[in-house]
Amino acid sequence: MQESTMFVGLDVHKDSIAVALAPAGQGEVRAYGDIAGNLEAVDKMIRRLRQSHEKLDFVYEAGPCGYALHRHLTSKGLPCAVVAPSMIPRRPGDRIKTDRRDAVSLAKLHRAGELTAVHVPDPQDEAVRDLTRAREDAVLAHKRARQQFAALLLRQNIRYSGKRAWTQGYKNWIARITMPQPVQQIVFQEYMNAIDETNQRVERITEQIRLALDAWRMAPVARALQALKGVSLIASASIVAELGDLTRFDHPRQLMAFLGLVPSQYSSGPRQRFGSITKTGNSHARRMLVEAAWAYRFSARVARGLSERQENLPQAARDIAWRAQLRLCKKYRRLVAKGKIKQVVTTAIARELLGFMWAIAKEVTPLAA
Repeated sequence: MQESTMFVGLDVHKDSIAVALAPAGQGEVRAYGDIAGNLEAVDKMIRRLRQSHEKLDFVYEAGPCGYALHRHLTSKGLPCAVVAPSMIPRRPGDRIKTDRRDAVSLAKLHRAGELTAVHVPDPQDEAVRDLTRAREDAVLAHKRARQQFAALLLRQNIRYSGKRAWTQGYKNWIARITMPQPVQQIVFQEYMNAIDETNQRVERITEQIRLALDAWRMAPVARALQALKGVSLIASASIVAELGDLTRFDHPRQLMAFLGLVPSQYSSGPRQRFGSITKTGNSHARRMLVEAAWAYRFSARVARGLSERQENLPQAARDIAWRAQLRLCKKYRRLVAKGKIKQVVTTAIARELLGFMWAIAKEVTPLAA
């Protein structure tokens, strides 16, 4: 049995896994073959590989199959990296993609140390993340149901004379509508039922998030982030569930780059060009941050809702939140006065808001531990 490490690249799919082997050093990388996509087949492969190699180091791409394979391998004491697909180096001229080639490429790059691993969440963190994403899906379904209902009214030239839809006045107006045909009245009611059902779904999941927070290990951090303006229960729970322990980053700039909130750069020689944000990393957390950042277009003040959220929170978190308000509200007004597009300004605010979140997590995480 050889003691040198064998790097194992896995191209994971629902029903199959393509396997490639790369011995330590400069040995030839070869395809092992395809195995079934279940853990029993993986265990059988491990037993065969251990007959000739004592040390195995696995790698596979993050994808729809989740982290079950990673947890299974690490529970056996086998190192396993889950890498970001967007960060895998690819040759521009390579136009052939197969499972076998992908597995070989993963094994080769893993051996060379050129892959970027993603953060694998704790099972409890992943459960809360699934809950917050379920609410996000419910909100989208509710929005889609409203759009479908509005499209029905528009086709019949039924128009609301008020300024804003879905206010109490709008709902009173809807209650007085009679469609031209009886069949259309059925369609009208079905769309209304869909709106009510999706709204109730959002409310149910929101309540479950509130209940889940009581038993979650990251609850102190999620609660402390609510000291920030614009960061409600849903935003704080979603961001912490998506990103995990913020303090694993040594500096907030690393966290900003991880979430894709730093400008892209195209520089050569003396010429430097900066473009839009890179948008790498977790899009769910980035979207929540940008939504929270819109609150800083208003003047700095601790309104009643924010004051209620800050009750019983650590004083350090409240102090950081107030400094964030003073800085970010002023910055928003300054950048808008310079003629910057509001969406661009809000993105810049979101980037700095993430830095304040990191500072609060630094204060609260030792207390949670």
